[in-house]
Amino acid sequence: MALEMRETCERCETATLPQDAPALICSYECTFCVPCGDTMDGVCPNCGGELLPRPRRALAV
Repeated sequence: MALEMRETCERCETATLPQDAPALICSYECTFCVPCGDTMDGVCPNCGGELLPRPRRALAV
């Protein structure tokens, strides 16, 4: 089962997050830009889970 690669930060909604961009996710795939994740001390405001770097996907050739 693949991760849903969301393209917008759920907190600021202004950061665009292409698949190859750095982003933070929790186990429920809530997605945040790195500055927002840092502001929230690495804790998801939706579930209280840990925010970790989202794996990057290779861009299709």
